[in-house]
Amino acid sequence: MSDALAVFAQYLLPKKALTAFAGWVAGARAGKATTALIRWFIHKYRVDMSEAANPDPAAYPTFNAFFTRALHPQARPMAQAPFVCPVDGAISQLGAMDHGQIFQAKGHHYSSTALVGGDAALAAQFDHGSFATIYLSPRDYHRIHMPCDGALRRMIYVPGDLFSVNPTTARGVPGLFARNERVVCVFDSPHGPFVLTLVGATVVGSMATVWHGVVNPPRLPQVTEWHYEPAQVVLRQGQEMGRFLLGSTVVLLFPRGTVAFDPGWSPGLPVKWGEKMANNG
Repeated sequence: MSDALAVFAQYLLPKKALTAFAGWVAGARAGKATTALIRWFIHKYRVDMSEAANPDPAAYPTFNAFFTRALHPQARPMAQAPFVCPVDGAISQLGAMDHGQIFQAKGHHYSSTALVGGDAALAAQFDHGSFATIYLSPRDYHRIHMPCDGALRRMIYVPGDLFSVNPTTARGVPGLFARNERVVCVFDSPHGPFVLTLVGATVVGSMATVWHGVVNPPRLPQVTEWHYEPAQVVLRQGQEMGRFLLGSTVVLLFPRGTVAFDPGWSPGLPVKWGEKMANNG
């Protein structure tokens, strides 16, 4: 079966209604029913609870509390490197951008301008730069951390579709990551500017940042921006910057000459937050 045919049903599904329902279920305090759902999820997706700060499924009052669980302090020793991996997941794609085009999968590219919500001037800062796309599966830890020190400049909410972001869908839906709902975070760093984009997906009930809280819902009908003073939101390398309430994808953009990805990084490689991602370019 072709990838396009495999994802055909997603065009027909009421994705926003399903996502709203999933968000309601994930936020419900249903006692034993919530604990049963968490135990089922752990078993189905082989979630490693030994890494969790609290490994007891019954300790979580909601599914969201479980899904965004903290890790115990020794679970992720942070590498001494200019850039560390911001999430647990698997590398979808990475490399150089060609005239503002980002490689998604064989036969599919999308533009950096589309990714950041249509701001051509912002996208131009990353012409011929580098990108990394990391997919978070349901079993992964779903908090997002800073790859390096950064001062927040802008946050941009971009409305969009809610296709799945799994590898099959990435191969079958053109422009997927610039098509789905997303939150674009623009930082200044000692190495130059960078963008960290949180991409939504089917049943991703919401995305949140540490400075704003839940960004969606509400799901606004238009691109919406927030601007920040230079010292208003400053985060250190490794600090949490946000989280997904159910799994998704992050896309990082760096200007030309900023990063040199670790030679071991390649599509399909499982990665953990805090591992070395790149040296200075």
